[in-house]
Amino acid sequence: MTRVLVTGGGGQLGRSIADLVDEARFAHLDVHILTRATLDLGNPPQVQTVLAEIDPEVIINAAAYTNVDRAEDEPGYASNTNESGAGLLAGFKRRLIHLSTDFVFDGAKDGWYVEDDATKPLGHYGRTKARGEAAIRAQTGDHLILRTSWLYSAHGHNFVKTMLRLATDKTDMRVVADQVGCPTSAHDLADALLRLVDTDCRGTFHLAGTDEATWHEFAVGIVEAAGIDVKIEAIATTEYPTRAPRPANSRLDSTAIADTTGIRLPGWRTSLPAVIEQIQALTD
Repeated sequence: MTRVLVTGGGGQLGRSIADLVDEARFAHLDVHILTRATLDLGNPPQVQTVLAEIDPEVIINAAAYTNVDRAEDEPGYASNTNESGAGLLAGFKRRLIHLSTDFVFDGAKDGWYVEDDATKPLGHYGRTKARGEAAIRAQTGDHLILRTSWLYSAHGHNFVKTMLRLATDKTDMRVVADQVGCPTSAHDLADALLRLVDTDCRGTFHLAGTDEATWHEFAVGIVEAAGIDVKIEAIATTEYPTRAPRPANSRLDSTAIADTTGIRLPGWRTSLPAVIEQIQALTD
């Protein structure tokens, strides 16, 4: 069996991996999923101890400081996890599958971002993720860095769950319509990560849902899929100010990894109904 260590077990992606590991097709993987309580990337001695005890052949780093706005006010916490922590895992010299983000780009490009586009993050969160990528590349060539975007699932905090909650309490909502990205099901991404363990794929790739949407378009799709009648007004980013700037264009072209491995994630219109059904089942 291949021994796999998954960090960030309490997050959307970690919990989605946990949903899948008992399936027969992954029976050859000995997966150890750890939450921050047992593996805190900001605690180097703990990381060294845990890695030595488990001695994984593959590490999937799904741990991250993802509060984009709070990162502006807590730069040290974000850097410890996203930058120093990523480098610490890479230094263990095992195959590392690391999750990165669309926020390494500034969103100024007209088209879809490809892997060779220059990174230019707008805020501290994006800077820590870009530096984390660089730290990994400096430590080891045995890595697979995967940039994804707009993650949603039945777990944790995310846009889909927020829209469903607000839509049940309101008759109208206002959602930003001038930011575009690729909504990505954490379940689909988790499935891809477990399959990628068995490949020799290395380097930096984009791996996100294949369909684009603005936040407004995504919100409309969510309430329609849930059968909720609510008016959603399209607004500009300037009408919804946030502590940290967001890229206007977060579209990630995932063609390269599909050509290399055959793995392509479904678009959000395909994956969203199942996620909404799971959310509704958990809240009934």
